[in-house]
Amino acid sequence: MDLATMTGMLLEGFGTTVQIFVLTLVGSIPLAVPVAFARMSRIAPMRAVARIYISIMRGTPLMLQMFAIYFAPYYVFGIELTPDSKWYACIVAFIINYAAYFAEIYRSGIQSIPRGQYEAAEVLGYTRAQTFARIVLPQVVKRILPAMGNEVITLVKDTSLAFAIGVAEMFSTAKALVASQVSMVPFAISAVFYWVFNFLVELLIGAAEKRLDYYHD
Repeated sequence: MDLATMTGMLLEGFGTTVQIFVLTLVGSIPLAVPVAFARMSRIAPMRAVARIYISIMRGTPLMLQMFAIYFAPYYVFGIELTPDSKWYACIVAFIINYAAYFAEIYRSGIQSIPRGQYEAAEVLGYTRAQTFARIVLPQVVKRILPAMGNEVITLVKDTSLAFAIGVAEMFSTAKALVASQVSMVPFAISAVFYWVFNFLVELLIGAAEKRLDYYHD
């Protein structure tokens, strides 16, 4: 098989990789918000549920979570699996896993804001919503951006775990090509794809950090 054909097949798998990446971010970033607030809630049961959820998501392998979500509908509810079940299980597992990590990042950012800023805003007549939106949130976004960037870059590489339940992303395509062609070239090409993708992500995150550089601690 020539290099152009091999690269074309890997590009098809890369399209699936990008889909997993985008859908995970679209689902997990907003989902992490209520989880973070539940984690900081004054209501003990809500706080406990959030802590258990985060502990399970961070304490068990993502691959195991994909298997659990994939097989649970059949073994627990007797629902027959379909060809699309693998894809849905993959996306759901990625979203709920990364939401737990993002929630902890949000929580650390919010709790890093000094209490005095809330008190000063109250003296100036700001409501709690105005205080959060105009004073707290801009600082939180700037503070959590490096940690969020690390998680996003990790997500690019974690998409390769989707092969475990048979989702044909780039890494699974590379494995099949290595086995059929008895060559490590597909792995080398896929490594270049991952690196370029991560490099672009780094550039975007760097640009965002530079744009938020108007605020200094």
